[in-house]
Amino acid sequence: MKSLIETIEQKFTVNHTDEAIGNDHILTSTETPLRVDAFVLSDDKKKQKISKLFAEIMTVLGLDLTDDSLKGTPHRVAKMYVEELFSGLHPKHKPKITLFDNKYQYNQMLVEKDITFYSNCEHHFVPIIGKAHVAYISSGKVIGLSKLNRIVQYYAKRPQVQERLTNQIANELMNVLQTKDVAVIIDAKHLCVASRGIKDDTSSTVTVFYGGQFNTEKKITELQNYLKL
Repeated sequence: MKSLIETIEQKFTVNHTDEAIGNDHILTSTETPLRVDAFVLSDDKKKQKISKLFAEIMTVLGLDLTDDSLKGTPHRVAKMYVEELFSGLHPKHKPKITLFDNKYQYNQMLVEKDITFYSNCEHHFVPIIGKAHVAYISSGKVIGLSKLNRIVQYYAKRPQVQERLTNQIANELMNVLQTKDVAVIIDAKHLCVASRGIKDDTSSTVTVFYGGQFNTEKKITELQNYLKL
């Protein structure tokens, strides 16, 4: 009987073109690539399967799973993947948003800066660590400040490419706030660059989205001045 690893190896044969795309961090989709049956399995079933698969990976690497320190690792990794690192894949974790009337008549930009997030590069499954800055101008409705953070965290908790993450946060804010006057700036360090490959630990990546009124030199300058405070 074929092992799960052998089955996966047959299905996903290494392709040099596919490997190059991942190494060069090429964005292939603005939406997270999900299969149509992505949510057929329950979370418990997913954890059981991931635990078995990760145990086999550890075995292939030569690790002794009878060791007290290692024998619980497959379960811990499976739980971490499903409940924490990649919980943003499931729509059930999407934050519920309530809008409020802009009774204060505050018509200038609102900026929530330095939102710390942890994500994972979809090409190597190693961490992306960064800060997101989001801003919007009310169209008559406002959102609770903590919800801005929750939207960032929701989209960060999935295998990601930074450009996609930036656009997903912006699109969600525009949809929820019913306005195009939204800006998103992300400054992040990719451990796939820092800890492997080129091993550059000093560089960071910046991506931006400017929508509506923010897509003007005046508003961009104003926003950048706020971020310097």
